[in-house]
This record gives sequence, structure tokens and C-alpha cells, in this order.
Amino acid sequence: MYVTMMMMDHMELPPMPNGDVPLHMLNGDAPQQVILVQVNPGETFTIRAEDGTLQCIQGPAEVPMMSPNGSIPPIHVPPGYISQVLEDNTGVRRVVVTPHSECYPPSYSPALSPPSHPLAPPYIAHPQFIPASHTAYYPPASPSDVATQFYQHRLFYPEEIIPLYAMSSFIGREEPYCKPPPKKQNNYKTSSACSSTTNGHGKSHGSGSPGNKRPERRSRGSPKSSDPADQQDHNLETRRVQEMLSGMGRPQVSKVQSRSALVSWARAAQGDGTPISCGYELMLTDKGSDGKYRVVYSGELLECHLTDLRPATDYHVRVSAFCNAVRGPFSEPATFTTHCGPPDIPQAPRLSHRSKSFLSLQWKPPVDNGSRITNYILEWDEGKKNSIFRECYFGSQRHYKVVRLCPGMGYTFRVAALNDIGTSGFSPEVVFQTTGSHPQLPPAPRLVKVGSAWVTLEWTRPSGCSQEEPITYTLEGQEEGPEFHPKYSGTDVSCRVEGLRRSTQYSFRLRACSADWSTGPSAVLVCKTSPEKPGPPTDLRVDDVTSHSFSVMWQPPEDDGGSGPLTYILEITEGNSREGPWNDVYRGPGMQHVCDGLRPAACYSLRLCSVNTGGQSQGSVSLCVQTLNLPPAACPPPRVVGHVRHKEVNLEWDPPAHDGASLGVEFSVEMFKVEETLEQEEVYRGRSTECTVGSLLPGAIYKFRVRAANDAGYGPYSEATEVTTAAGPPGQCRAPHVTMSSHTCAVVSWEACASSGADISEYRLDWGGDQDSLELVYSGTNMFCQISNLEAASSYCCRLQAVNQAGAGPHSELVTCRTPAAIPDAVQGFYLQDHIDAHHYSLSTSLSLVWEEPCCNGAEITSYTIAMGDRLISTGNVTCYVVSDLQPDSEYNFQVRAENAMGAGAFSQRLVARTRPLPPSPPRLECVAVGPQSLKLRWGDGSRTQCSEDTVYTLQMEDRNQRYIVIYRGPSHTFRVQRLCESSRYSFRIQAVSEAGEGPFSEIHTFSTAKSLPPTLKAPRVAQVEGNGCEVTWEAVPPMKGDRIAYLLHVLGGRDSEYKQVFKGEDTTFQLSGLQWNTDYRFRVCVCRRSADASQELCGSFSPASHFTPCRSDLALAVETSSASAPAAKAFGIASTDGQFATMMVVGLAFLSFLMAFILQFFLVE
Repeated sequence: MYVTMMMMDHMELPPMPNGDVPLHMLNGDAPQQVILVQVNPGETFTIRAEDGTLQCIQGPAEVPMMSPNGSIPPIHVPPGYISQVLEDNTGVRRVVVTPHSECYPPSYSPALSPPSHPLAPPYIAHPQFIPASHTAYYPPASPSDVATQFYQHRLFYPEEIIPLYAMSSFIGREEPYCKPPPKKQNNYKTSSACSSTTNGHGKSHGSGSPGNKRPERRSRGSPKSSDPADQQDHNLETRRVQEMLSGMGRPQVSKVQSRSALVSWARAAQGDGTPISCGYELMLTDKGSDGKYRVVYSGELLECHLTDLRPATDYHVRVSAFCNAVRGPFSEPATFTTHCGPPDIPQAPRLSHRSKSFLSLQWKPPVDNGSRITNYILEWDEGKKNSIFRECYFGSQRHYKVVRLCPGMGYTFRVAALNDIGTSGFSPEVVFQTTGSHPQLPPAPRLVKVGSAWVTLEWTRPSGCSQEEPITYTLEGQEEGPEFHPKYSGTDVSCRVEGLRRSTQYSFRLRACSADWSTGPSAVLVCKTSPEKPGPPTDLRVDDVTSHSFSVMWQPPEDDGGSGPLTYILEITEGNSREGPWNDVYRGPGMQHVCDGLRPAACYSLRLCSVNTGGQSQGSVSLCVQTLNLPPAACPPPRVVGHVRHKEVNLEWDPPAHDGASLGVEFSVEMFKVEETLEQEEVYRGRSTECTVGSLLPGAIYKFRVRAANDAGYGPYSEATEVTTAAGPPGQCRAPHVTMSSHTCAVVSWEACASSGADISEYRLDWGGDQDSLELVYSGTNMFCQISNLEAASSYCCRLQAVNQAGAGPHSELVTCRTPAAIPDAVQGFYLQDHIDAHHYSLSTSLSLVWEEPCCNGAEITSYTIAMGDRLISTGNVTCYVVSDLQPDSEYNFQVRAENAMGAGAFSQRLVARTRPLPPSPPRLECVAVGPQSLKLRWGDGSRTQCSEDTVYTLQMEDRNQRYIVIYRGPSHTFRVQRLCESSRYSFRIQAVSEAGEGPFSEIHTFSTAKSLPPTLKAPRVAQVEGNGCEVTWEAVPPMKGDRIAYLLHVLGGRDSEYKQVFKGEDTTFQLSGLQWNTDYRFRVCVCRRSADASQELCGSFSPASHFTPCRSDLALAVETSSASAPAAKAFGIASTDGQFATMMVVGLAFLSFLMAFILQFFLVE
């Protein structure tokens, strides 16, 4: 990075990279200076603005910086870098920050070092001086956060100017994290040597350029020689700082992922715990704790986020502190291992073998990153060159053979690896081509003939193939969408494609293939099918018909033939459509036309057709239209025909005088009453000259008049004719009024009816439950009637009719009414229920009463009342009730009545019922016999009542789920419970059941089974030992229910008449000495069971006795098997036992059976 400084009073700044116009310099008399910071490509320049925010500028760029006092700021560089102030031929001074080994062109002359005094004010970096950065790196909130990503070389300006070198160089995994920036290539000639000063500023040596006449000057900031005392103080200060920085602890690693981790450490502090303001340097290695470390971070923060790590790799990190160019010792290394990750991207597959129709590919496995690679995915583009890949292989092999390929065609492949963590990215794409020559693309098909639903195409053979080689052609068509679909496949060079749509554009292309090759698609042929003739227009109709014109309208045809806009032709003729000639009155695209200049009352015929590029359609169905006539003249007055009746009159009239407008005349007759000023009412409309007017009132005066009308409208009215109707039956009476005096009586009243020209002689009233059951209940001249003997809450209807000398009038409207509700009827079907469903009721103290619901008489029953003597019991709306708290074996009288909103009904008949006696009480339960696997229980009679012979007992026992199950039910008084466990507790309860019901259960009784006796052992085994002793062994018995097992050994020998106990213990062997020679001894053993508390000891029966006779060592051992076979046993020296005796018996019987079989066979054969 180069920092260019130019002294100026006022100058124009170079244009900003983003096009902004820079601000003017600050006003003042002091000379102002602009520093141009040159940012090289690949570098990032970070600067803090006045508001404290950081802004990054991506190179290449030049950033102008402004110095108000014209002085050069002090520059502090990191270890390994130097800064030089160089001045070129134009007088521009540049501050260059480069690595120590970099040289500068000799054209630059040495410049003055920056002054050692502080600058005031410092550099001002205006926000508009900083060009916009388009890099993807976003700066953190503070300058120290920038250093957490990479190890950076920093220039400490007063406003913290931080250059970030070559960020992309830190991305590689195998490269060190701390990497110096790449050297900038320029056109200057570099010198052969470089030098640096002790304060970090370099000085260039060499002759200047020919145009530079300035003499060489010494740097103003060169340090003077120091005395030995100052050097010693400096060494003491350095050691003191190193001791302060030597307390760094081991860093902590957290949030470890496959390629990242977070490293944090504690702040360096003095001996009293006071923190030290210093920087920290973090180093990383993956070569073991003693491997080569590389710096990954240097800054003031206490944590660092490591990225770009290798998965499944062991890393070691250590940290050190530095302050004022003094570095402390490194801490102990911390170790962490990154997680496994997906495999790396594999290399591109390589070709191992190829031919005209197949390609054999191989690939190498990539780094698996800690998880074994399970499968590979091979994709190809199928030779389409459209960057769309499809999977052609998935498996664990590292080779694959792609078959059925075309000769001389290139195919693109890529491969990816898959493990349990995930899938790697795809390798770089590689193209392999099959062998063999590939013919040229066939020419595009040619259009021969086209129709509305078909096209005929032809084509020629592709060049580059022989005439004898059979070629298959595939014609593909495209109608909708981007894809082509096969239309024909064969060896012909022409085809007819049918099933197309009319007036539609289609695209066709051709493919050719043989047994060894196939070509790509040819050029595309675009053609369009021809349209058809349109259909006739539809919905031909007329509107606004007058005597001289009418309007014609129509709709487009259902089938337009597939073309664009249509032209319509309207034709007209007068009279019949078959006779007169047709004349065109309209031709155009519109769908409406007005025909005028026509004759009145004339008939015209219309027809319509449509025209497009495909031709003219057929004409539509002809439509006949007739123009209107002129309005007719006035008619003569109407006259009465026959006698006038009380409700109707017959009228007739003559048509108007004929004036040419009388064709199709229609007549209208109007009526109005003379006595009443009512509006006129039309009573007839039609073509007839006579009519009958009905629905008249008897004895009334009416006037009638008539007028004629045709298509042109109505003519004037005629003069009125006055008519008086005759007297008739009375009119319809008004609906009568019904009043309910009680739920069984009703009063009906009505008003007088109109007489219709004669006096009313009588009124007739019909009454019934519905309209079909109406009956005459009153006939007379009174205006009211009383009806009785009605049912409560029932519906009735009635109607009224008036009668005079002319006859009976019509009935009035039907009137409905309903009688009010009453108290319920008496309850019927009152009886006693034999059983009670509820378990908490007893038949000894409760009675269940049931009854039938009576008639409610129009009001819903709300409750029932039960009378038990003087006691009244109120229940809800239920038909059964349980009376409880009664005395056992007692008689009671009951009655019940129903109640509703109208009151209480009458009581039912009396019911006499008796309660049952009390059920028996539970008997006394006791255990009379206890065994290890059984309990014998016995029970007696209860103390409350004496149980009869029909009493049944229910005995229950508690199971493992703490539920009681029935183990016995019957009349017996004893029961033995079998299949129990020894030394276990069991709970029982008992219940007595009789005709009175089930009695209560007794209290819970708990009984325990006894312990089992130990088993009987087999006869012990006796063996002689040295001298006159023997060893007795017997089989072991496992502990029983946690009780310890002991053994008793008894012996009977010599002249003793009883067995003596010689051993008691838990061992299964015992040695007995001091026996008498040639004396018979008998041994037996039994098992004893000791309880855990040693309070009880149970002994089983003794085992069979074992016989033993000790013999001297110089004689053969002789053991007597029994007292009867003692001499024979001594002769053969055999110690006999019961087992040996049984063996001898079996051998003897076997020998005897063999001998008998041999004898029988001998005699039978002979």
C-alpha cells in the first residue's frame, strides 16, 4: 500500500470512484495537505470516519485523506514490516508500507522521517472522501473486531487506518493463516539491496533519476546514539513487562464444528489481579503439540473464530500476550478435534476405454473428512449440451461403463461422493467423445402440401452416409410448449402428418439414425395449417319493429373456421323466401343493422352468412318479419246478448269500419260501476267480437266500452253501454269469531252478510275436528251459537254460510280454534316391581313402584305425588319411583296422582305392598387346618338371624391385583383352598345369600400357610480314607424361601441299637475316624430348615442307610452289602451298597433272559 502526500494550498482532488464530488478543503491560513492512499488490487483499506463507524474500500482505488496542519502523522508498523517516506520527481511524497525484504525503485529520493511530536489536529477522513466499496466483506462494529478474522498488518494512525491485505489468500486450507501480502508489480526498476532503520523507517540508496536535482538528505526522524545507562533501563523495563505477560492460561475451545471453532482466553493480569492493556497472538497447528505453529490472530480481543478448518482433524492452539514490542511466553496448548463432514469435491473422472457405443470411466476417491465414503453419484448430459445433467450411476464402485452411445459424439460427465454426513459438490465437468465418424445433420424437412388437419412433408438422406446403409428417420413435431414429440418413425423419406388443428402453426424437425450412429435434430421447419369455411351466424333476431322499419341482430357462428375476423352478409326479400330475389342490404364486420323504408303490414324474409379466407358459409335459416299496421278506428258501442244474470252478462260488438288496418285486430273491453267511482278494469282482450263478463255483484249497475288494437297500437274507445245485474244468493260471510268459555264449551258469533238484492233467510254453522269432519251444528237467524261437550286441549274448525230466496251463498273462510288445557286424568296401571335395578337399595327396606303415564289434557305433566298413608312423596316427571327407609317385612298402602300446570289430577286406585325380611348376616370364618399349600376354612351361622337350609355362602379370596374373586359358592360350611404358596398370607371374606337377598360381607380374615418340610436325600456315599477312617458325602439342597439349610448325619455301628448323631452343619462332607476294623456301620442323613430368625427349625425324613465296613490295608477291601451276603462280599473284596445290589440283580436277570431265549430257539429249530 502506498500513501501519497502532496503539499498544497488549494487543489482539485481526483474524482471519486463512485462519481461523488469531493468537498473543498478546510478554510485556514495554514498550508493544507492531501494524502492519497493507494489501495492495490486484492487489498482492502479500512478507515474510521468521524462518527466512529468503519468503512472498507476494495482495491484498486485511491483514497484522498486531508491533513489540516500539513504535517505527516507518525506511522507504527507491525513486526516484519517497514514504512518509508519517498519523494518522486514531481515533489509528491509517498509513505510506503511493505515487508522488510521489499526494495523500492532508485528513482525515489530519501525523504524526511515524520516528526516525533504529536499532531494536532489529527487526520480528518470525511465520509464523502471514502469511495463506495463493492466488496462482500462487511466491517465489524469496532476496529478490534476486524482483527478476529485474520492476522492483519495494521497502521496505527490517530484515526485508526487499518489496511487488510489480500483477504482471499487466507482461504486455502493448506496455506498458513499468517501470509504477507503479494508484492505489487510495477514499472519501476528495483535496486539490489534494501536497508532499514532502527525505528522502523527505511531509507533508499542509489542515484536519482536524471530529472531529479534535489540533493540527498538524511531523515529527520533518525535516532541519536543512546548511552549505556538508558540501554540498561530499557532492558529492565523489558524484563518487567515479560514477567507481567507470563501468566497466560490455556485457551478454551468451544462451538466446535466440522470447519470452524471458537477459541477464547482470559485477559492477562498483574500479580494483584489488575488487568493489563496488551495485545494477544493466537497460533494454530495440526501437526501435533510439538509441530510447527502458525499465527492465525493478533489483536486485543479475547476470542477468535477459526474458520476453514479441516474436518476430523486434531488441532492445537496456544496464545501469548505482547505489549510495546515485548512478547510474553506462550501458554500451554489446548487440543480439540473438528467434527466429521461431507467428502471433498472429487477430481474429474478420467477415461479408461472407449468405442463407438460405450465409454468406460474411472475416478479417484476424494478425502472422506472422517466418514467413510459409501456411494458415488455419476451424472451426464446425455450428449444434449444443454447443461442439464441426469444421474446415470449410483453405487460404491469407482468405475462405470456407459453403453448405448452414439459414435463420434461428445458427452459431459461429473461425479460426486456421498458419506453418512452428506454429499460433496460435483467435480469439474469433463467431456469425452466416442470413436467413429458422425454423419452430418439431415436437412430440414420440406412442405409438400398443406390442409386444414394435415400436412405432407418430405426430406432427403443426410450427407456422409452410403446409399446402401439403412437409415431410420424420426420426424418430431412441436405444437405447444418447448418440447418436440415424435410424429413419424420409419425408413420413408416422406410422410403425411394428420390429426392437426386447423389454422395452427407447427414446427417440425428431423432425426436420422442407423445401427451404429444417430444424428442430432435438423433445422426446424415452421408451417401453418389452412383454415376452413366458417359456419352460419347464430341467433338471428329482430327488434324495434315499426310500420316502416325494424332492427336486425345476430351472434357470431359457433365455428369461425380457424381464421381471424369475419365479414357478414345480410340479405332481404319481400314475401316468401322461395319466390322473390335476395338483395344485399349489409356487408361488414358488425353484428347489427337497421332496415328502413319498408311498407306497412308487409312480410319480409331475412337470411345471413359469414365469409373468411377459407370461403363463404352457408346461409342461416330464413327469418320472416312483418311490419306493423296503422291503428284502427273506433268501434260501435257493445250490446247485451240474452238475459242479464246476477253474476254475469253476455256482450257483443261490431268491428270498426275497414280502412286497410283491420287485419289482425285485437279488442279490449273495459268495465266500471256507476255507483262507485272506481278505476276502469279491463275484463276482456282478444280477437273475438263477443265475451262473457263474470264475477259481478247482484243488483249492481255497470258500464262497458270497447276499443280495437293492431300492431300499430290501440284505437279510440266506443260509447259506454249501461247494464243492471239481477238479484242473487248472498255473498261470502266474514269469518266467525270463536270464544272459549271453558275447556268443554265454546261460543261462536258472526256479523250480518250482504243481501245481494234479497233478504237473508237463515245462517248455517258447520263445526268439526278438521275440514273433512265438518257437520252442521246450527241453522237459524241468530248471530251466535254455543257449542258444548268439547275435549280439552283439542283443535276444532268452523265455517259460516248465509241463505236467501235466490239460494245459499258461499262458505266463509275456515276458522280454527283450540280448547284450553285441563288437569291430568287419573293414573292407570299402578303396580309393584319385583326387583330394583339400583344396587344401593334393598328389597327389605325399599319398594319399587311403577305406573303408566295418564292423559295430560293439553299441559305437559310436571310431576307425580305418591300418597303413603298420611305421607305425600313428590317425584319428578318419572313413571317409576323407589320408596326407601321402610321397615322390613311390613305392609304399606300407596296411591299416585299426576300434576301439570293446570293443577293436580285424581288419585289412582289403592296399591297394597309388603317389604321383604332382612338378608342374613355373614357367618364367623375360621381356619381349622393349615398346610404348606392348602388352608381348610370353616364358618358358622351369623348371630343376627338363624339361617335356613336354603342359605348359600359365597367365599372370596384376594388375588395379586388386590381384587376379591369367588373361590366357593354353595351351602357347605367348610372348604379347603388348594394350590397355595408356602409361608404366605392370604385374605378372605364371606357372605350369606338367602331368599331375602345378599347379605353384607364379613370382615377381612387373614391366614398364613405353613412352611414345607425339606426333601429326603438319597443314601450318602461312604469312602474309606487312610487308617480306620471314612469320608461321608451327600447331595446339597438349595436354600428354601431364604431359609438356611443344615444337615444331620447319624451313624449306627457295632452293637449299638440306635443311631447316634455325629455331625450337624451346612457342609455336605464329613470325615469320621477311629472306626473298628471289620465292623458294619450304617450312615443316614436328613435336611433341617432354619428360619431367618432362628425361631423354628424343620427337619425332613432321613435318607436310606448306606453300609460301610472298614478293612485293614494288607487285606482286600471288603464292604458288606447286607447281613445276608456278608461272607460272599468278603471273599470277593467288594463294598456293597443298595445301588450295587440293584446292578447285580439287573445283570443276573439279563443273563437269565438270554439263556432262556437261546434254549427256546435251539429246541424250535431242531
